[in-house]
Amino acid sequence: MSNAIIIERPHCLVIGVGPGFGMGCVRRFVAEGYHVSMIARHAGRLDAWQREHANTAAFPVDVANVEGFVETLQQIVTAHGLPDVVIYNAAKASFGNYLKITPADFEKNFSVNTTGLLVAAQALAPSMVERGSGALIVTGNTGAMRGTPNFVGWSPSKAGQRILSESLARELGPHGVHVAYVVVDALIDMPFARKNRPSQPDDTYAKPDDLAETVFNTAVQPRSAWSFLVELRPFGESW
Repeated sequence: MSNAIIIERPHCLVIGVGPGFGMGCVRRFVAEGYHVSMIARHAGRLDAWQREHANTAAFPVDVANVEGFVETLQQIVTAHGLPDVVIYNAAKASFGNYLKITPADFEKNFSVNTTGLLVAAQALAPSMVERGSGALIVTGNTGAMRGTPNFVGWSPSKAGQRILSESLARELGPHGVHVAYVVVDALIDMPFARKNRPSQPDDTYAKPDDLAETVFNTAVQPRSAWSFLVELRPFGESW
């Protein structure tokens, strides 16, 4: 008979896992002993990342497919339990002059950036409130704070996301659920960003693992010192 002690891992759900910020969060929470459930649209990439990282599980789904998204969230809770930390990192963007953004693209951005967050909160937050604990960390962007030319297809949905997050924080905080909004004012260091800006100095990029460090620290803040709005930018970023 084995005398091994089984240690139950805390559970983190990352919604919107990509090769940059999303995977940075996955790595950070796995390093802290969490089991991490990963949601993204691309099953092949998710499966590859699951094979590369122990204590992870892949759940491919398009957040814009509300029915499928809700079913996937239910599957995750059934398989791994209610998450202790949820990171909402799903994003959809359309860029260009206001005359070139189609209403369909405009609405699709809202469906992923804003509606998806509401759906995730509706599916998970009531049980977190019942438990009396949990963290919902939403990753944002400078577009959530101001509108600029060529960002009309992006900024409104991110601003709506920020206000939705604030509404959730005010409602859920008194019940023990910490909601925080992390504004990333930066170029994130990913291959496509490097390719598009080959002459950009290295230290102007935000490193995914460094961003994830602050996400982790925010998620585990003690209740006596919770943050809502957290801003991250490289030292050289003009703001």
